[in-house]
Amino acid sequence: RRQRALLWAILLLAWEAAWGQLSYSVPEEVPKGSFVGDVAKDLVLQLPESRDRGIHIVERGRTQYLVLHGKTGHLVTAERIDREQLCRMVEKCLLRCELIVEGEMQVYGIEVEITDINDNAPSFREAEIELRIIETTAPGARFPLTEAHDPDKGRYSLQSYELSGDEHFSLAVQAGPGGDQRPELVLAKALDREEAAFHELALRASDGGDPALTGTARIRVTVVDANDNAPVFSQSEYTVRVPEDVPVGSTLVTITANDADDGLYGHVKYFLKKGTDMASDIFHLDSDSGTIKLLRSLDFEEGNSYELEVQAHDSGGLFDTTKVAITVRDVNDNVPELTVSSKLNEISEDAKTGTVVALLHVQDRDSGTNGEVRCSLDGNVPFRLEKSFEDYYRVVTARELDREQVSEYNLTVRAADGGSPPLQSSAVLALRVLDVNDNAPVFAQERYSARVAENNAAGALVLTVLARDADWGQNARVRYRLSEGRVRGAPLSSGSITLREALDFEDTRAFSLAVEAKDGGGLVAHCKVEVEVLDVNDNPPEM
Repeated sequence: RRQRALLWAILLLAWEAAWGQLSYSVPEEVPKGSFVGDVAKDLVLQLPESRDRGIHIVERGRTQYLVLHGKTGHLVTAERIDREQLCRMVEKCLLRCELIVEGEMQVYGIEVEITDINDNAPSFREAEIELRIIETTAPGARFPLTEAHDPDKGRYSLQSYELSGDEHFSLAVQAGPGGDQRPELVLAKALDREEAAFHELALRASDGGDPALTGTARIRVTVVDANDNAPVFSQSEYTVRVPEDVPVGSTLVTITANDADDGLYGHVKYFLKKGTDMASDIFHLDSDSGTIKLLRSLDFEEGNSYELEVQAHDSGGLFDTTKVAITVRDVNDNVPELTVSSKLNEISEDAKTGTVVALLHVQDRDSGTNGEVRCSLDGNVPFRLEKSFEDYYRVVTARELDREQVSEYNLTVRAADGGSPPLQSSAVLALRVLDVNDNAPVFAQERYSARVAENNAAGALVLTVLARDADWGQNARVRYRLSEGRVRGAPLSSGSITLREALDFEDTRAFSLAVEAKDGGGLVAHCKVEVEVLDVNDNPPEM
């Protein structure tokens, strides 16, 4: 059975690698440089070759948590990782990155789960809890207590509460809608202010570790005289929807509670009793007016909803509770991020259609339509965009290239989101086209003619032929030679035809020459040259 399980694990890893996805796990708080996974082995990468092919890890977050060891091919931690800081509001903590093999234009997805350890003890936001309870309160009355918070997950999270200190009180724990435990102080025995004006209690919270970690809050109960009317909120729940770009300092909602009593017993103050540490950093509740204001900018991508529990207390210790649900609406405030992961600087003009010249990554931190990104390529160019792995695109050749028509391209890739109006970004790829010897020399004329007087001295110029080659560099360098006749193969300097010896009209009155032009790549062209010899009066009459 063990061999069968090992075989299944190997097959699963091979299947994930073949589909471009690797999965690993590592506990939080391990030292920097700790082993995560053997990427080279799992992807069957040859290390001596991998350095030449430019292999590197790409993470999209603000902090680099993972790095690839160049000699071993192991994926290791680049920093000490705190799961609670990295994934504060996420049950399963995952780090995602990509392994890019530049030489092969390949991308592999890597997913690393950060597992929890019991490194946080439960803690109370308020180490000292003050309660004021009227002495006429009937036994069985319940008073919500501040909840403890443990950022660990699973069995290492908050598991239980325990109350100690006084026979007048007991503890009840209610289950919240989300499965959280809400401690309540229960009055077990009637109070008598004249007998005891204060009661000191201790509330201890424990997690499920072995040994368990604990946190304690001190409870001081003040027994007060009778107050027969509690504050009453105007609504049992307040619902607020705000855009994420609402200005800091804005009033989001004002809650109100009324107390029918007079004097101090009718004076109401408001307190934030339940809310995450993040919520308390973002929102401020004015204890006198009940207004909730924004302390710092909202970001839909960081948090799209918040729930606050607010209590209204009168001076006699009576209170009412309401819930404030704040929903953040996404605004198109993030420009698509377009990154050139790998690219070519030059390409041969005879490259096959579909040759990859660049690998691009695009992402938009907005959500919904605002986060949907479309990529396009500017201009009528012989290239096109292809979707690659997840948010990666490839720029490939769409048809044959011709350096003689266009020798260099500046390709503009644009990424636009679905917002209204859309936000966009762009990247420019400079690509030089390398020459291939695909053009033969071409003479300016198919036939040339010249007239030369007899008796001209050797070396005299007859005429000059000219051939041009559309290629570049060595491929465009043209050499000339005579290809027929007695002087076949004789080179011609710069296409100039000169006399090797003086001509005699009485001997030969015309010459027909063939000239060959050859470029540096071996392609040739030919032309004909007709030379007419002109007579001069160089012979006396014969008797």
